Amino acid sequence: MSSDLVRLARSWLAQDPDPDTRAELAELLESGDGEALRERFGARLAFGTAGLRGELGAGPNRMNRVTVMRAAAGLARVLGPGGHVVIGYDARHKSDAFAHDTAAVLTGAGLRASVLPRPLPTPVLAFAVRHLGADAGVTVTASHNPPRDNGYKVYWGDGSQIVPPVDAEISAAIDAVGPVSELPLGSPDDPAWTVLDDDVLDAYLEAVTALPLGSARTLRVAYTPLHGVGGATLAAAFAAAGFEAPAVVAEQAEPDPDFPTVSFPNPEEPGAMDLALELAERVGADLVLANDPDADRCAVGVPLPDGGYRMLTGDEVGALLGEHVIRQTSGDDRLVATTIVSSSLLGKIAAEHGVRYAETLTGFKWIMKAGGELVFGYEEALGYSVGSDRGLPVHDKDGIGAALTVAGLAAQARLDGRGLLDLLDDQARRHGLHATAQLSFRVADLSLIADAMARLRATPPARLGGREVEAADDLSAGAGGLPPTDGLRYRLSGGARVVVRPSGTEPKLKCYLEVVVPVTGEVSAARDRAAQDLDALKADLAAALGL
Repeated sequence: MSSDLVRLARSWLAQDPDPDTRAELAELLESGDGEALRERFGARLAFGTAGLRGELGAGPNRMNRVTVMRAAAGLARVLGPGGHVVIGYDARHKSDAFAHDTAAVLTGAGLRASVLPRPLPTPVLAFAVRHLGADAGVTVTASHNPPRDNGYKVYWGDGSQIVPPVDAEISAAIDAVGPVSELPLGSPDDPAWTVLDDDVLDAYLEAVTALPLGSARTLRVAYTPLHGVGGATLAAAFAAAGFEAPAVVAEQAEPDPDFPTVSFPNPEEPGAMDLALELAERVGADLVLANDPDADRCAVGVPLPDGGYRMLTGDEVGALLGEHVIRQTSGDDRLVATTIVSSSLLGKIAAEHGVRYAETLTGFKWIMKAGGELVFGYEEALGYSVGSDRGLPVHDKDGIGAALTVAGLAAQARLDGRGLLDLLDDQARRHGLHATAQLSFRVADLSLIADAMARLRATPPARLGGREVEAADDLSAGAGGLPPTDGLRYRLSGGARVVVRPSGTEPKLKCYLEVVVPVTGEVSAARDRAAQDLDALKADLAAALGL
């Protein structure tokens, strides 16, 4: 071990208030494990528009109490004394401690801290920021990341996630923070430190049950919160809206930070929905719903005509919800928005109904900046914000509000003798079948992602999946009025498109594919053709990336 590495580790140890990470670090120093120390001290978690997210452990490149206290101190410096921050947290390892530390640092710096009463969904925190008129919000969550991770997400006073330049201002303020052992800390006895009661949750439930749900309520739902914090809130929302209580996957019903029944607690990951689909078969469910662990995302499954179930894609749900909201709202300035990696179908639906449409960079922080009278926004990664004539109750993705609205839509379709698949077929007949897929590469070495992007920039493909590449946009230079981002977009013949970008929260390279197939006969035939076209795109793209 180098002397500099030992010095950094001992300096960290001297300020660390957590006995668990102190013991971890002391053991590494005693054993002389230089590689483990370099992993923890050779880099640090960067604070950006997604806040912080990483593996739990000691050191600046891990999520721990020192990292969190520094982040809270940076936020306090940007807001200044007298600011008001609402704090939420999920049920992951250390989430409650990180929320407590945030409140202590903020109140010690002369700000007010209002802490949600227990682990609650992220959309409740996003709602609470605006409901309470706070200057900012913090939620401690790693969303659908593996059990070993945690994170720290910051919202601004409009209830949406921070965007530049605020993220850079907070990051610079964090850099100026000294040892956390020297920070003045408040205590729960301080009048500026408030633990909220259920009034804010009740207000959230009132807001989401006022969404355009329709009047039909007869529906049998199978549901899983995937060991997360969404279960109780979704049950309360369904009851308040007049739906029958969903059948819940018993093995996944209670919060469990170890997520013992799934490899990754993400409804999109293979196997994550197996227990929910088995439950749906047993109870004869009309609809399958799932939230990710912090309940800001919603997954939807539907019964097939010949038996069994299939999960809808985020783009399919986005198109259904988008058209539903457009039909249920009024106003000349209504706007619906999605991201550059989502399906282009929402734009065609918006044009059909005379509603404005916008595309943004990936992430709800950008969707919420689309402007105008935003009544609906979605991203293909199962994130939806559903509004009404009153506007959006949550200025972020909301898995509870989305689940309620899907249930209302499915109940009405059931009453009409139809299902959500029938509604999707209706859209395909009018606009062509828009089929999307994702190709992802998880890596242990982030340089592999940088190398793959460099190869594509140096030698852009001329054809993909048998289609001509008609236009190539390097998004790092900004395109179509969008802020610069590390990504590449290819527009292909026949209305197809491909977007390639590194993930902002995981060590992944993500590729988003879309093909559009005209429907001239049976929709099922167009689906078969689209599946073949997507497979061809995947094969060519994988070869071009060299991963």
